[in-house]
Amino acid sequence: MASVVDIAKGTAHAGRPIKVEVKRKVFPPVGDREAQLVLRDVAFEVAPRSFLVVTGPSGCGKSTLLNIIAGLDDDFEGQLDLGPAGDRLTYIFQSPRLLPWRTVEENIALALPEGDPRLARIPEMLARVGLAQAANAYPERLSLGMQRRAALARGFIVEPEILLMDEPFVSLDDPTAQSLRELLLELWHSQPTTVIFITHDRAEAIQLGTRILRLSPGQASVAQDAEVALSDAERRDRSAVLREQNRIFAAA
Repeated sequence: MASVVDIAKGTAHAGRPIKVEVKRKVFPPVGDREAQLVLRDVAFEVAPRSFLVVTGPSGCGKSTLLNIIAGLDDDFEGQLDLGPAGDRLTYIFQSPRLLPWRTVEENIALALPEGDPRLARIPEMLARVGLAQAANAYPERLSLGMQRRAALARGFIVEPEILLMDEPFVSLDDPTAQSLRELLLELWHSQPTTVIFITHDRAEAIQLGTRILRLSPGQASVAQDAEVALSDAERRDRSAVLREQNRIFAAA
């Protein structure tokens, strides 16, 4: 499976929020392991072109929730309303998932149908993510950070209406992760879309999100729903991010 999945599932139309309601999501018993309640009474809306970050410790159901929204897991009780059918939803996974036998440029082109006019924009997109000189390189020649830049390029080249991201900067050193967060914000501001971003890193959640949804593993439900009160400039200021992090998660 490619790093980006383009799903004709509908989207947040202008002025119409995404609506998510997961009453119950249970993993069935396997062998000696009993059935596991993963999510319960998780209901929320996402405003168009906002940046929602879903956070919480490992095992709290973050990725499961994202897979449900993407339509990759329909075995749950509840309902989704992603808007008018036919619009694009794009999913960027933890792993860049670049095909090793294709160049960077070819990997990005895979996200678009043959003859699509957006194919002509790939060189421009590569320049925007800092990979202009790596267009003809194969993934094995790239660092993990560069591979994740390629995944971002492939995600944005399709001009998605909804962008789902599952811990795309995990396992990176802090300077590389920070540069990718700033790149993501630049891309999002220049090409607005509705983002639902998964992370366990609270500082990353504050820096990126306009809103934070924190899941509780013990109750398998929403423990906190908070707006982030930072300007664009403050999101680049570590002290401002830390203050907002302490404010939002003080009671966590």
